[in-house]
Amino acid sequence: MKRGALSAGLIGVLATFAGSDHLSNGEQPAMVGKAKADDGRKESGEAGRAPSMPIARDPAVAVAEEYEAARRKGTREAFELFIARHGDDPLAEQARAELKHLSR
Repeated sequence: MKRGALSAGLIGVLATFAGSDHLSNGEQPAMVGKAKADDGRKESGEAGRAPSMPIARDPAVAVAEEYEAARRKGTREAFELFIARHGDDPLAEQARAELKHLSR
């Protein structure tokens, strides 16, 4: 492809993008309307509910659930994994005691 043809094509693409700033009153680029629709907003511009974040879980509850899962599984590997992840947690002592009990 010749250099002149490439330059002309590039200029045409740039002109197309530059022209999107000159919309008549009330018009919006297609992606803005889609973003509003995806956001739960109406096309009239009315704001919808803001996306909400779930409440953070209590880390102690998550660790306790993980310990219970290891205890239900009852394998050496499950307790070792729990200890590796939560070695400084008080439940790690119970997991170590379970490991000692398993090795008997």
